[in-house]
Amino acid sequence: MNKLYIGNVSAEASEEDLESVFEQWKIPHSGPFLVKSGYAFVDCPDEKAAMRAIDVLSGKVELHGKLLEVEHSVPKRQRSCKLQIRNIPPHMQWEVLDGMLAQYGAVESCEQVNTDTETAVVNVRYGAKDHARMAMEKLNGYMMDNYPLKVSYIPDETAAPEGPGVGGRRGFNARGPPRSGSPGLGARPKVQSDIPLRVLVPTQFVGAIIGKEGATIRNITKQTHSKIDIHRKENAGAAEKPITIHSTPEGCSKACTTIMEIMQKEALDTKFTEEIPLKILAHNNFVGRLIGKEGRNLKKIEQDTGTKITISPLQDLTLYNPERTITVKGCIEACSRAEEEVMKKVREAYESDMAAMNLQSNLIPGLNLNALGLFPSGTPGMGPSMSNFPPSGAHGGCSSFGGQPESETVHLFIPALAVGAIIGKQGQHIKQLSHFAGASIKIAPAEGMDAKQRMVIIVGPPEAQFKAQCRIFGKLKEENFFGPKEEVKLEAHIKVPSFAAGRVIGKGGKTVNELQNLTCAEVVVPRDQTPDENDQVIVKISGHFFACQLAQRKIQEILAQVRRQQQQQLKPQPGGQPPMPRRK
Repeated sequence: MNKLYIGNVSAEASEEDLESVFEQWKIPHSGPFLVKSGYAFVDCPDEKAAMRAIDVLSGKVELHGKLLEVEHSVPKRQRSCKLQIRNIPPHMQWEVLDGMLAQYGAVESCEQVNTDTETAVVNVRYGAKDHARMAMEKLNGYMMDNYPLKVSYIPDETAAPEGPGVGGRRGFNARGPPRSGSPGLGARPKVQSDIPLRVLVPTQFVGAIIGKEGATIRNITKQTHSKIDIHRKENAGAAEKPITIHSTPEGCSKACTTIMEIMQKEALDTKFTEEIPLKILAHNNFVGRLIGKEGRNLKKIEQDTGTKITISPLQDLTLYNPERTITVKGCIEACSRAEEEVMKKVREAYESDMAAMNLQSNLIPGLNLNALGLFPSGTPGMGPSMSNFPPSGAHGGCSSFGGQPESETVHLFIPALAVGAIIGKQGQHIKQLSHFAGASIKIAPAEGMDAKQRMVIIVGPPEAQFKAQCRIFGKLKEENFFGPKEEVKLEAHIKVPSFAAGRVIGKGGKTVNELQNLTCAEVVVPRDQTPDENDQVIVKISGHFFACQLAQRKIQEILAQVRRQQQQQLKPQPGGQPPMPRRK
């Protein structure tokens, strides 16, 4: 793909004019320019030079008052199923890109092209010629996060020389490095880890890690097939700066080791005598499972790697900084092994949470999961496809007839010993949680001296309920009130109008049985209940977080249907009399 097509060429332009443009921008070419009326062709010595010409010149450089258009020269018979997409936003996730490409047909391969540009470039092969043509028409010029995508055909050597048919999958092995060497994108699951490695480094070593004109960091990126962000502007004046490494687990570890070696050398050169520990940042949601029951997981990592590991206290957390600092002390080799084990546990916790989230989230309508703060910001899998569910209307009880979400009250029962952890020092945790979730959260007084459970009263709309309950379940796990392999299972009570209880149960218990099968929660409507002063009875729901949430939503959906039917009955019929009140 070294041959270029240059379009929108002025009639006044000569071969010498085009040569001078390429010389000015230091783009090599391996043959003369073939100038035609309104366009030209030229060969480049390699694909890298061709890509540079496209990136630097196309739509950016004028010649005799006309902006040049530069793209790969593709013979008509080879314009089939292969496209190149350029100018992809640097932080776009693979899942988002894959979803966008799949709108136009089956994608057989998508390979990243290594370039010197900030934005990313991919070569895409569609399963059919029509799909590639549609993608070309729809995506070329499409604005994505203020970046206009640039799409062009690239030669499809497997295209049939004649007729409309597309060649088979001959020669379909990916050329060039796999996409894990991602300069601009987070990679697919199983290729690049969905969880980046984040480390803190002393500010005085940042310059050495970057190197002269960025040479050192570019070399690390290239050697480890990773994307590395040094957040120099964060926390101005702070003694430490965060670094984020996106790659495969192996690539992350290799980059981390290289960074530690650079810091050690710089410390020797500058006579810096203090110990430089490895500091890993991890989202608080995963730290409980990293530590393990009674600290067993962490102790095992320390013993296996010969390191000393400490974790920053919970008190350091804020709503805006949900990360804990894991400090690892030891020689570089030992710290590298500890990093591998620590991140292995963090990734396992993340994958477990994501599996549960993906399984259940589409069944909980109207929730903006991206806003819940359950996962690190910008995490793959939490992009637009997952976080922007359409509004649910009255579906699932998420909206009242006025359009605003209805407030719900849920009584969640937690171990009595966990009350202190939920309230926090001087009530800080429960205040933060209430503010974060947008819900009223109160702990009811204990029912007797020996009560083993306490009731948490949560009042708020569905999304607030989801946030608050999720954090409470997570807190109990982090504080080791449940074992490392034990799921947090709690009981929640919601009140329903006594006349609607039969609808929740269903004929012969059919509805409640279906609820239990669908949600994996235990749902019980105790018989012979005496309705309270508001003519309401209790429905008991027991199970893990997603099971409980799903059951709550499904019950609210049943109640919403009952309310709609009631309203329909109360509406006067056209031309008829309003319904007569029933005699008592």
